[in-house]
Amino acid sequence: MPRSARESRPRSRFPDPPGKRLTAGTVRVATTMAIPAILREHGVEPAPVFAEFGLSPRIYDDPENVIPFATSCALLERCAEKTRCPHFGLLVGQRAGLSMLGPLGYLMQSSPDVRSALQAASRGFRAHNQASVLEFSEEARVATFGYRILDPDLPGRHQIAAGAMAVAFNSLRALCGPRWRPYEVRLAQAAPEDPAPFRRFFEAPIVFGADESSVVFSSDWLDRPPPAADPVLYSMMQKRLGEAARESEDDLVGRLIRILPSMILAGDHALDSVAGRVGLGARTLNRRLAAGGTSVRQLLEQARYGLARQLLQDTHLSAGEIGQRLGYANPSAFTRAFTRWSGKAPAEWRESGTAGKQGR
Repeated sequence: MPRSARESRPRSRFPDPPGKRLTAGTVRVATTMAIPAILREHGVEPAPVFAEFGLSPRIYDDPENVIPFATSCALLERCAEKTRCPHFGLLVGQRAGLSMLGPLGYLMQSSPDVRSALQAASRGFRAHNQASVLEFSEEARVATFGYRILDPDLPGRHQIAAGAMAVAFNSLRALCGPRWRPYEVRLAQAAPEDPAPFRRFFEAPIVFGADESSVVFSSDWLDRPPPAADPVLYSMMQKRLGEAARESEDDLVGRLIRILPSMILAGDHALDSVAGRVGLGARTLNRRLAAGGTSVRQLLEQARYGLARQLLQDTHLSAGEIGQRLGYANPSAFTRAFTRWSGKAPAEWRESGTAGKQGR
């Protein structure tokens, strides 16, 4: 591997033992606990790989340990390179499920019904990972449970997204039971040379190059109680997650950054809707953001730019189609906006290789 590529990886140093405080841009190691075992199964000793990122092998001794999300993404990419296994992230995610999500997982499995479990997951995911979001929606008897990385330019993000979708799949099967089957699994990444590992695991049609990573299934499952539904445990976990949420509460801007991408793609990002999602009136929201030196309009532009880069990198959608999904009235309006943001027209940005350099 070229020296420059190795030197460009994010590095971090941890005290011994590693810290456990979840902060912005960090993630619990719980859902990637299988990394050392899978490396060894492929004949690769974990310690030297971890050392490239300034990590101690002890980081995976405790699922509550945390590392920077960017480091987790890059580590998975390096593992894929070292093992020559392009679906390494998928293998890691296959070995994780609800229990790896800690209190959030216990809240989900004890919920009164699957809908409540998925709503709790989307609300409380920041207690596990503060650099990505879970998104749940239902429409016309179809439910969608998805995963979105907030920074579309992280090296290795496709590895971690594939793993996250495996965890989501395992979680849904645990909540719905062994008879549950999805309609399809959508992955925001280009189709790999060999898609067979994905097809074998998900046992469902796979849509590569999608505009989001998600599992799509019948909403008939949403009203069913999970096999482990338990009102006492559910109440206890609600209280515990509420305390954790208060400790790690996003500031207002952070909360908006997390919710705006899905609102944009849903076409529901009017000021009143945005304010309602954070429990404020429109005037109060504007006033508080202005005091912090920003505005809803600026944050919407930032979210649109991130979504535009992600869609240009991960899909074959035309610039016009992307602009339409982001709420622009016509292709020229989107082209002007993207050129203002990046200095290049969308097609030029995509063709120049910028997307490939930032996305891998």
